[in-house]
Amino acid sequence: MPQPVGLLLACICFLFSLVSNREDDFPPTVDTMILFPEIENGVCVFPFWYRHERFYDCVKFNAKHKWCSLNSTFKGYWKYCSQADFATCAFPFWFRRVIYWECTEDGEVFGKKWCSLTHDYNKDHIWKYCSQ
Repeated sequence: MPQPVGLLLACICFLFSLVSNREDDFPPTVDTMILFPEIENGVCVFPFWYRHERFYDCVKFNAKHKWCSLNSTFKGYWKYCSQADFATCAFPFWFRRVIYWECTEDGEVFGKKWCSLTHDYNKDHIWKYCSQ
């Protein structure tokens, strides 16, 4: 009896891998780097969709360095981020009931300066620490 159950499980796993294995669900790994090598002169597209999430800055999934998508929905085209590729602050931005024209410490527990990556933080809640 164990052999038919094992064969059934193997068939189910194989069918699941055929159905669920989509290229856009996986980050650049050693295998995908061979299939989809980095495009060094590409331009990062922000925001981009990856793994059913929207990203406004470079990400670090299964890679040594942060990378970005070259499409609005990740399709295997990517590049490692340089300093110029990281998301920029969206000034002015609205936070609580104040409009900010520069990085602020308001609302930050540790006193680090931050900024919104969209013009309406109250709606989007997308932010990053400032590099000052």
